Order: sequence, then structure tokens, then C-alpha cells
Amino acid sequence: MCAVQPSTTPAKSVPTPEPVRRKRRRRILSVALLTTLLLPLLTGCLRAQVAMGVSSNDRVSGHLIAAVLPANPKDTGPELKAPQQLAAKIRIESYKQDGYVGSQVYFDDLTFGEVQQLGGLSDQTQGMFNLQFNRTGDKVTLNGRVDLRSVPPLGADMQLSIAFPAKVGTTDGDRDGDSAVSWKLTAGEVNTVKAETSYADPNTRSFAGWAGIVGGITLAVAAIVAVLAYLTRNPTPPWQRSPDKINA
Repeated sequence: MCAVQPSTTPAKSVPTPEPVRRKRRRRILSVALLTTLLLPLLTGCLRAQVAMGVSSNDRVSGHLIAAVLPANPKDTGPELKAPQQLAAKIRIESYKQDGYVGSQVYFDDLTFGEVQQLGGLSDQTQGMFNLQFNRTGDKVTLNGRVDLRSVPPLGADMQLSIAFPAKVGTTDGDRDGDSAVSWKLTAGEVNTVKAETSYADPNTRSFAGWAGIVGGITLAVAAIVAVLAYLTRNPTPPWQRSPDKINA
């Protein structure tokens, strides 16, 4: 098992004997990374982390890391590529910290459906990871499944953290306050990700605002129609009629 370097001090890569490296390459398979991101074949200890926040408008923003301890000085770790359809909402940078190398991704203002498209960051290990946000009325549910049975537990650090805009009702993760949940994904197992919260549907809020505007316009039009109807029935106001017609 490779040793994870302390996070407080930048670590130097320790040379590994060639037989050990060959054995490691044979053993380590592709690793799932959170929001449908799955890492390509790796050759060292893993760091796969993502933190995301869900807004009250059903938009998701966050930051994810995919990195390994390098097998040699030229190893730059996993390289990720932004899906074409999300290029305007994603920024990818290289990652170097605590001896790990790889990629980090910043994403902003994704819809629930676009979160699933993050799988396009890596075109390998399809089907190992599934993460879905769903809304029914005011209820929002998160359901996910991460199949890591083919991943050996070689010091892997795989975490998922999500902050919601309201109190989380039920979850199978670890609560970080009322509205945030985290999961530590375990290699060699099938991991589940579940959470449920409730907050107003942004589409319903928009409709309510539009309904109020339409209601105001309707009342104004009704008032105008009433005035026109009165004037049509009484074309000459009483104060403009001749005395003879008034007395008649």
C-alpha cells in the first residue's frame, strides 16, 4: 500500500522499485470520481474529491479534484477535458498539492441535467457512477450509486460534499450542519449517495410572479371596459344635457 503524504507539508515523490510499479499498474483499475466523473487508469494513490453547492434556483456550482501520487517524475496524473456542451461553464486547471498531481475542475451554474454531463470529463469506465438530482413539487432528492468493487483500497481518498439551500431531511451521508452532507466513498464496495430536502420550486415562484402581473393587468382592463360601457350607455353626461331633457 502506498503512503498518503501529510497535507501540511508538500511531499516529494519517493522512487519506487520497478517490480513494485509494474505490480501496481496491474492492480489499480479505473476509479469513479463523484459527479459522473470517472478517472482513467491510474498508477498511484488516489485523491478524488468534489464539493458542490445547490442554489435555491436549482443550479449547481462546485470544484472537483482528480489526482494521484506520481509513479515517476514525468507522471502528470489524470488529464480531464471539458465536454463541448459545458465548455462555457467549466474551467480546468492542473493540480499539484501534497505530492499529488492531476487536474482540478471548477464548474458554475449547471442545471440538474448538466450535472450528469460531467461524465464527459472522462470517456472511460462508463456505467460505474450515476448521480441524479430530481424535483417533485417542492421536494428535491439526490440519488447516486458508485460501484468501486474493481478499485483496490490503496490509500484512496474519495470524498463527496454537497450543500443544499435548505435543511436536509433524510440522508445516508454524514451531516455537516443542517443543510450540508458529505460521503466518504469506499474502494472495493458499491457506495450509495442519498439525500432529500424541500424548498420552493423556482418555476412555481416565477409563475406566481407572472400570475400577479397578469392579474393586475386583467383588473385594469376590466376597469377600462366598465368605464367604456357606461359612457356608451350614457353618451352625454347629465351635467352636459339641456334643462328640458333633464326635466323630461
